[in-house]
Amino acid sequence: MEEKKEKLGFFARLKAGLTKTRKNIVYNIDSVFNQYEEISEEFYDKLEEVLIMGDLGVDATEHIMERLREEVIDGNYHKPEECKALLIRAIWQQMRVDNVEYKFEEEQSIVMIIGVNGVGKTTTIGKLASKLKAKGKKVVIAAADTFRAAATEQLGEWAKRAGVDMISAHEGADPASVVYDSVQSAKAKNADVLLIDTAGRLHNKKNLMAELEKMNRIIDREYPAAHRENLLVLDATTGQNAIHQAREFSTVTPLTGIILTKMDGSAKGGIAVAVQSELKIPVKYIGVGEAIDDLQEFDSARFVDALFELEGSGVVDKKRR
Repeated sequence: MEEKKEKLGFFARLKAGLTKTRKNIVYNIDSVFNQYEEISEEFYDKLEEVLIMGDLGVDATEHIMERLREEVIDGNYHKPEECKALLIRAIWQQMRVDNVEYKFEEEQSIVMIIGVNGVGKTTTIGKLASKLKAKGKKVVIAAADTFRAAATEQLGEWAKRAGVDMISAHEGADPASVVYDSVQSAKAKNADVLLIDTAGRLHNKKNLMAELEKMNRIIDREYPAAHRENLLVLDATTGQNAIHQAREFSTVTPLTGIILTKMDGSAKGGIAVAVQSELKIPVKYIGVGEAIDDLQEFDSARFVDALFELEGSGVVDKKRR
């Protein structure tokens, strides 16, 4: 079974990982298009309802529907089948964000991994470390979530699987001291990337902010030349609650990217649209499986193509803006 999965290409694995989301969104979109013979207000209302229920979010849905209506008028379309490609393209266009760079893969960098407990943060760090090492990067992991029982042990297992070094301390130790030791280790080893696991105590914003600020001060002082990233890990199965978490964390520290986990187990993959549309923060990776190499770089055009099973169709054309 594992060997068969390994033979699947990038697009095939992405498409397979979006199966539940496809059933929740695309099948319902198709039912609306099949239900109506003419484009009408009722048709638009049903379509809008499907998009909102598919976790694309109210704000993103409103913009998508507005764009669709304008293009239907401009093209003088009357039949639903004439405008399906317009809808798909509108969904993709609503996901556009300015910064989708992966500088931390190319420069000596420190990447802070943030997120509440239970979103798959530890697993994600292990997968990201493995991905970076496969690209020839020297990686060090900092186990700075010292408050959660077994967090360091779990991260240590992933570090072994990825074949990278990990710096840790005893449970309850000062997280900032782990960051300090890790920065020194990364500098001494001339590491390419230092990945820092952080505590996910969102319920106490004041303490979390103070903790992150302390870590940032140490990094700024000890390694000012390093490129910096703050990546927030969100569980796709939580749907719109993920947007709320992102907004909360963005008040604590600036976010440079999102990692959406458990996409393969979720019918709420439409949250990827809502995240980029509402927050204007790029989704940089998505998790589409349990294996160590199932963390994929996110591309909105490929996401929409895989969701609607449109590989090579030309419906999502990056030249058409």
